[in-house]
Amino acid sequence: MSELKDFQKLVIANASGVKGLSEGDKAPDFSLPNALGKKLTLSDALKSGIVIIKFYRGEWCPICNLDLREIQNHLPQIKSLGASLIAISPQKTDDALTAIQKNELEFEVLSDADQEVIKAYNLQFDPGEDYHQRRDLTLVNGGGLKTLPVPATFIVNTNQIIEAAHVEANYTERMGPMEIIEVLKGMGN
Repeated sequence: MSELKDFQKLVIANASGVKGLSEGDKAPDFSLPNALGKKLTLSDALKSGIVIIKFYRGEWCPICNLDLREIQNHLPQIKSLGASLIAISPQKTDDALTAIQKNELEFEVLSDADQEVIKAYNLQFDPGEDYHQRRDLTLVNGGGLKTLPVPATFIVNTNQIIEAAHVEANYTERMGPMEIIEVLKGMGN
């Protein structure tokens, strides 16, 4: 077990320089395919209200799946506060569909196979050679890249400004549903 903990520490250390975008920054617009291949844009989603964007590593990541299921459990309350949710990973659209089915998700899961959006949000990192020896990311990432996003949550207001940002190199720590709900309540919607 200590080997796994050392391995985790290495991945976290490799991600530690990634800071992501911050509260007050303008959220870059994007157009990405959903699990069925239909393109969705942030600017269109914002026409309906606040958008919560969750970047995750992939449907192969147990911690990511737990996080997505937990947010799904609070989706009715999030929607009642005028927000919608979008999850983004570097995997293919087929993998996005798998994530939806496996976790019984009722929100959009988008594929950023070339990681252009992940880069635009300053989340891309290389987990390191140790990691590559354990998992071939070129097989699980849509674009065959060896990089991952640092898991992150951004709450974006209708003016496309980030109201709250949670970017954490330690991939086991995520912005939970209750924190998200508190931010939404504070936004007064």
